[in-house]
Amino acid sequence: MAKTDAATGNRVLYLSHGAGPMPLLGDAGHAQMLATLQQVASAMPRPKSIVLMSAHWEEAAPTVTTGTSLPLIYDYYGFPEESYEIAYPAPGAPGLGKACHALLAAEGLSPVADAARGYDHGMFVPLKIMYPEADIPCIQISLVKGLDAGVHLRMGQALAGLADEGVLFVGSGFSFHNMRAFFMQDTPATRAMNEGFDAWLTETCSGGNLAPEERLLRLAGWEEAPHARYCHPREEHLLPLHVCCGIAGGAKATPFSLELLGKKTSMFLW
Repeated sequence: MAKTDAATGNRVLYLSHGAGPMPLLGDAGHAQMLATLQQVASAMPRPKSIVLMSAHWEEAAPTVTTGTSLPLIYDYYGFPEESYEIAYPAPGAPGLGKACHALLAAEGLSPVADAARGYDHGMFVPLKIMYPEADIPCIQISLVKGLDAGVHLRMGQALAGLADEGVLFVGSGFSFHNMRAFFMQDTPATRAMNEGFDAWLTETCSGGNLAPEERLLRLAGWEEAPHARYCHPREEHLLPLHVCCGIAGGAKATPFSLELLGKKTSMFLW
């Protein structure tokens, strides 16, 4: 399990990162997201480095950035011109990347090192809110194509062995991610489905009566949760949570509940 000593230990955060660059453009639908991320950042010791898993990067094998100075990837379309001028020049962390690569290799996950790949918006949007100075060394780790829940739990369990302290692990996704639903009028039925899955997710990650092994088993079988496929027709925005829970060893998380783009959404901190 990742250490959580108040002074030097590692923290694990699953966050909902919103829609493209909109959180940085003053969009009212993201106000609670900004407030929550700022609250979380102010409540934690400042990390020495950050390891982030983004919903917006999938590879055939877990892939780890190992570059020293990485560009931003503006992986969104149709937004105002200023969206493509956002800067977040956080330094890379090659040594940390190599350490994470070694842990994933020891787990038999056949990781790949990538010294050129940049930071996508699942990384730079939330981190610009939390740590606007952009002076904390960062790496990204990809999801794995096929989106198998068990593989992503194993990735987390492997990364839990990281010896470095003061690391913040971030799973950047969205606890509700049905794109069609964002553009449709909410109804009592759709709201109940949204809230039903969110309640299941909060119980799974934060309920006091579950053993760590039960939390991991529930996440492995997440498709059996109430309204799972309504909330996640495709699970890439949920699986960063699996990596986070794997890092935390199934420990109980502190939940943060909020409205984001009109949907009930959660974040979790270990």
